[in-house]
Amino acid sequence: MTTTTDLSGGPGLPQERKLVTAIPGPKSEELMARKLAAVAQGVGSVMPVFAQRAGGGVLQDVDGNSLIDFGSGIAVTSVGNSAEAVVRRASAQLTQFTHTCAMVTPYEGYVEVCEELAKLTPGDHAKKSALFNSGAEAVENAVKIARYHTGRQAIVVFDHGYHGRTNLTMALTSKSMPYKHGFGPFAPEIYRVPVAYPFRWLTGPEHCAEEAAAQAIDQIVKQVGAGNTAAILIEPLLGEGGFIEPAKGFLPRIAEFAREHGIVFIADEIQSGFCRTGQWFASEDEGIVPDLITTAKGMAGGLPLAAVTGRAEIMDAAHAGGLGGTYGGNPVACAAALGAIETMRELDLNAKARRIEEIMKPRLRKLAESHPVIGEVRGRGAMLAIELVEPGTKNPDTKATAALAKACHQEGLLVLTTGTYSNVMRFLPPLVIGEDLLHEGLDILEGALTRL
Repeated sequence: MTTTTDLSGGPGLPQERKLVTAIPGPKSEELMARKLAAVAQGVGSVMPVFAQRAGGGVLQDVDGNSLIDFGSGIAVTSVGNSAEAVVRRASAQLTQFTHTCAMVTPYEGYVEVCEELAKLTPGDHAKKSALFNSGAEAVENAVKIARYHTGRQAIVVFDHGYHGRTNLTMALTSKSMPYKHGFGPFAPEIYRVPVAYPFRWLTGPEHCAEEAAAQAIDQIVKQVGAGNTAAILIEPLLGEGGFIEPAKGFLPRIAEFAREHGIVFIADEIQSGFCRTGQWFASEDEGIVPDLITTAKGMAGGLPLAAVTGRAEIMDAAHAGGLGGTYGGNPVACAAALGAIETMRELDLNAKARRIEEIMKPRLRKLAESHPVIGEVRGRGAMLAIELVEPGTKNPDTKATAALAKACHQEGLLVLTTGTYSNVMRFLPPLVIGEDLLHEGLDILEGALTRL
């Protein structure tokens, strides 16, 4: 059924897939030629179309094609593009002032966002926040804060983890190509340990949590020294590494080890936060209460904003002037964040994420039964994925993954690939997407799989 409005407030944009040209169309091809001439080639594009409008569960390109959006700008537009409350609040702020620098003359919006973060993040302890521009910047500052608080230097991260593209966050990130290749040398005192990846654990998923935790802790103790470790940093649901759900019991054991040894436990919820997994934060699934939590992406409805939130005594460790940045907590972005949080509450987007899982996961599992190229279906809420393998094995099938994504794109379904082995297709629809579009998108995926 076609509608002309969507839950996010994108009036006049029909919620339907509509292809009027081949993908890409002539106007997109013309713009791509201009892009290649003017934009550095290192800035790639997943899909060769240029956006003109977006809202609800669709993205319209410059040729008039309307595509089903299973990407949300990499989990950013969870409340939908141009959500009414985001536009209303950001527009009002634009008429007041666009910038003063919070370190020069602060403003109420910055404080309001920090107050909301204290309410929403896990744990009932006293919390404080600092605001930044990007996820990578938030992670860098979380590391700074942890080092200052503990007086230690070592940072422990995990296989398949992704934390950003700056020099420090590249060092924290596991995957080389395309994130790290050729960009070193990297920041020192970073140590990588195993993560509980059930699908690929050699002794089987039933042993994964216990064995992975034991191995990780053993390596920290022997190779790093618990007394030298400032922080343990992990994504509660790993994003770029392949939407990996650590085996149940792994995260609580790692968090317990950190607590026992005075190590700051940092949850990177940049991709998994703000209703994406059916809870405000993925850490809540196993009752994890991080010492620090980093957020960005879905936080501000498409405007650049990030945060570090954590225990007040840890956040207050750094000296005055030690944290900040010229644009950190920009007033327009703060207004947008307050609008996004308003939308999340009013539309109960946690429930909508769980409903997306109820629709998508059974169909994905059914596809896996009839298509042995799908090795596993995993994820939670509206953060779901399929891992593609050579049938009968667990060997990653990168070519099939790329071909499947291209086939979906040509049919008007925007999907993203990911994973350490580039063999995972991830699904991140806006949480306000209509159920009819979800089903149609899955029909396209099924047809593409069958043709492959």
